[in-house]
Amino acid sequence: MKKILITFGTRPLAMRIARKLSGSFEVLYASSEEIPELLLKSGNYAAIPKGLLPTFAHEVLKLSLDQKVDYVLPLGGFELEPLAEAKVLFEEYQISVLVPDKDFLETFSIIENPPADLPYVLLSKGNNLLGEEIYESTLDGLMITSDSAEEFALVCVSK
Repeated sequence: MKKILITFGTRPLAMRIARKLSGSFEVLYASSEEIPELLLKSGNYAAIPKGLLPTFAHEVLKLSLDQKVDYVLPLGGFELEPLAEAKVLFEEYQISVLVPDKDFLETFSIIENPPADLPYVLLSKGNNLLGEEIYESTLDGLMITSDSAEEFALVCVSK
């Protein structure tokens, strides 16, 4: 079973996405926010530095390698850019970072803490990890689709 690491893992959005992935993925959580000791002891949660720190991407990579993670899903808005910049490094270790490429990141609208009933897609090279749909794109990231399913907005917990 493939493993996915979700940042901001103590937030409701992370829990909603994890529930949708639970049948197909082993879900691990990380956060730069305070994590209750009980959760840390479970082995499913890990502390990481804030996305604004220069060591952020390397710490997430180290954690991903230690835990044999296949995918990293950043949910913090300030985590998106550093991980987009480090995607090639992660790919050298066969780890997919689920965020649009650095060159395209700025072109997306970003929706913070969207309602649970919106149509989420979690794309990895256009394949929806939450369902059967395949999109004619090479996009990566947690997105919400427009009514026509032709436009996407990037989802995060905070900017």
